[in-house]
Amino acid sequence: MLVVGLIKSMSITTTVQKAKVARQLAEKTLTAARKNDLAGRRRVVARLGDVEAVKKLYDVITPMMEGRPGGFTRITKLGRRKSDSSEMCVLAWVSEKYEPKAEAPAPEVSAEAKA
Repeated sequence: MLVVGLIKSMSITTTVQKAKVARQLAEKTLTAARKNDLAGRRRVVARLGDVEAVKKLYDVITPMMEGRPGGFTRITKLGRRKSDSSEMCVLAWVSEKYEPKAEAPAPEVSAEAKA
């Protein structure tokens, strides 16, 4: 399963179509893991079927994504494969710290506009 490979190696090289499907599964799995309860852990183990991957997901990846509301993975296109011309890409976890954008102050209304 691509998601298990993504968790274990932190990034994988695959076709764009496979990466888009794996991205959906990885994001849902990480969202379930972020709840950090027993039922969530059992759901993740049932989905992945690999205890090592689940341990790494909870110990390494989940703390890395703390505070991030979504968008845990990134797809970087690499170009076409020579053998069959499939579009290739790298699917990886986002490793930068999440910093929420500061809200822009509301524009002040001039006295002329109020009148």
